[in-house]
This record gives sequence, structure tokens and C-alpha cells, in this order.
Amino acid sequence: MTWVDSIQSAIEYMEEHLLEDITIEDIAKEANISVFHFQRSFTILTDTSVGEYLRRRRLTLAGKELLTTDQRVIDLAYKYGYDTPEAFTKAFRRQHGVTPSDIRKRTGKLQSYNRLVIQVTLKGAEPMKYSVVEKEAFRIVGVKREFSCTGEENQKGIPKLWAEVNGNGTCDRLFELNDGVVKGVLGVCDGSSEEKRRNKVMDYWVAASFGGEVPSGMESMEIPASKWVVFEVHGPMPVAMQNAWKQIYSEWFPSNRYEHAGTPEFELYTAEDPSSPDLYSEIWIPVK
Repeated sequence: MTWVDSIQSAIEYMEEHLLEDITIEDIAKEANISVFHFQRSFTILTDTSVGEYLRRRRLTLAGKELLTTDQRVIDLAYKYGYDTPEAFTKAFRRQHGVTPSDIRKRTGKLQSYNRLVIQVTLKGAEPMKYSVVEKEAFRIVGVKREFSCTGEENQKGIPKLWAEVNGNGTCDRLFELNDGVVKGVLGVCDGSSEEKRRNKVMDYWVAASFGGEVPSGMESMEIPASKWVVFEVHGPMPVAMQNAWKQIYSEWFPSNRYEHAGTPEFELYTAEDPSSPDLYSEIWIPVK
């Protein structure tokens, strides 16, 4: 099964089981991808979380039923996974901008989210510069935070962590410590262990490659020996990095034989001005 087929199978599974209490583990299993990497790739490709996609699709179908059937609002609320009509009405208004009663009276408009279809587009006008390198294991030191993989906690928490380390001098300290095989400050995503997969969490590190004694207030982790695809990223943060990730998952992976190795991946940042249009950064993805 190719990478695109895996993601599409997961989408089809979600669509076929929209009215059931499915879990992210069920969906990721259908794609034969870990929960962590499925959540990450899905969000990068679609700009929405798995949970939000399911909510949007369910409320889209609920809206259609309000228009075309005589089912009671309370019955539709239970059918589409809401414990009370009030919770259903609140979610319905948030998506559609009107209440279920408004739709029944034909006094409002629905906002429809269609079923996703993954399409691969190769854009020759936007070339990707990358290299494939092999490195022995190396150690990083820095600060880490644990985030849930089931909601949007990581999307909100990671920018806050970066603001914290940039504001308290930790990032400057990491640039000073950096003496290892990878040059720069790293943003490392690690959801690789069985325990993390079981608990549906990930660790995010702001760290640097360093071989000395672990400084006070910091922790360390070994990055395993890997084959890496290293992508160049050019432009200001965070837009350039976000665009690069989307291009990797929508164009590069579908057209290459490599698969994600499932071990930690990271973004590499230089000491340059993050708002500079000429900023150089990198994305390192372990592959097999």
C-alpha cells in the first residue's frame, strides 16, 4: 500500500463509520500508520485535525437531513453523536452560523464540508532541494513538553513553548552549547515509543546536539542512528516551514519510495533573524 493509498483508506474508513464512536487508533490502524504520524500528516495536508474533520462532516450530513427529512432535532442530535439537543445546536450554529430550527424553517444557509479526496500534484515550478544522509546516533540536550496527540493541544502548546525559550534565554544558551554533528537549534517531535503511542502523547523538544554534561534545568535524549532526508527551507518563519511541510507530504512522499521510519524528526533553525526573507532552515525526516 502506497502512502497516498494509506491516507485515502483512512479517509474512507472515517466516512464509512461517521455515525460510530471511532477512535484515532482505529483510523490510524486502517492507514497502517502510527497515531502520532497519522495525526501529523493529516493535519499538514488538510489544515485541520482529524477530530475537526469528523465534526464538520457529521454536521454537514446533519444539515442535509434537516432539509430533506422530518426527523426531530433531538433524534438527529443523538444520531450524530451529541448527548443533548443543546450541545448539538451549539455545535451546529458554530459551523453553519444558524440553528437547526432556522434550517427547518428555510431561513438560513448551510456551510457544507465535502468528503476529502487525496490528490497528488507535482509542481515543477516549486522545486524542493534535499539530500539523503546517514548519521550515527547523537545526543541532544534541551527542554521538552508532553502534548496530547488526540486534540489540538500540540498546535497551541508548541508555539507557546518557543515563545518561552526565546523569551527566557534558553534558545540563546542552546546555540552556545551546540557542539554536535547537527548545527543549529532543533525542534524535535518524538512520538515513537510504545508507551507514547499507547497514551496518545508526544514529546516536543527545543534542543541542540551536545556531547557534554547536561546543563541544570535541561534534559537529554539520544537520537538513533538513521538515514535522513534533509530538506532545505528558505524564507521567514513560520510560513516558510509550514509550506515546506505541506509540500513534503503532498508532493515528495507520494512520489518517492521512502517511508517515514517512525523515529523522532526535527526542524533545524539557525541563529538568523526568523523574519528574514533569506532565512535558511532545514527539516530532517528519518526514512527507511
